[in-house]
Amino acid sequence: MCRKILVVDDEVNLLEVIKDYLIRESFKVYTADRGGRAIELFNDIKPDFIILDLMLPDISGEELCRLFRRKSDVPILMLTAKSTEDDMVEGLSIGADDYMTKPFSPRELVSRVKAILRRVEGKAPFSDILTFGNGDLIIDKTGHSIKKAGEVINITPNEFKILLALAENPGMAFTRDRLVNAALGYDFKGFDRTVDTHIKNIRQKIEDNVKEPKYIMTVYGVGYKFEG
Repeated sequence: MCRKILVVDDEVNLLEVIKDYLIRESFKVYTADRGGRAIELFNDIKPDFIILDLMLPDISGEELCRLFRRKSDVPILMLTAKSTEDDMVEGLSIGADDYMTKPFSPRELVSRVKAILRRVEGKAPFSDILTFGNGDLIIDKTGHSIKKAGEVINITPNEFKILLALAENPGMAFTRDRLVNAALGYDFKGFDRTVDTHIKNIRQKIEDNVKEPKYIMTVYGVGYKFEG
């Protein structure tokens, strides 16, 4: 199945670059440089994925995101020149699945799109056994156990939940609040900054070098993401 991607950005040159990279990966790509045109295409083609710039000349990206989210649960990746934590948290809170800050690598953009599609389509990342690094790290969801380099490691229940939430969504950036909600639930009584302590402990257990992690990456000004 050739999945349809709607790309919305008022930078025409950037639209063409993104389109070229996505076409190489066998996606069918539609582009719009105005919010009004994006709405028309959204209604006509029923896209499988939307890449949405926040800064548009006629309708804000935030407004478009709210509109799309009211009508559909289609995955939305936001593009933004804004880099503050508040701006990014706002984008995620109104329904975006992930964001990228300009300038960005088109190759990374394609990787993010694929990761989000894998997650929402319930493919490999949702199996009972998650394997990363050619077997270096194995997470057994049903057994609530983790192996690192063939050895079972000791991990607390909360550490396991946080690692699993990240590993099931590779490439997705989580704010601390969002990670707490996803892993520990909305009724968790601790502070969101306790996530930093849990992440530090998890890294000590699964990373070969905690100063140069290859699994749990820090997204500065936002939180954390998993690369596997």
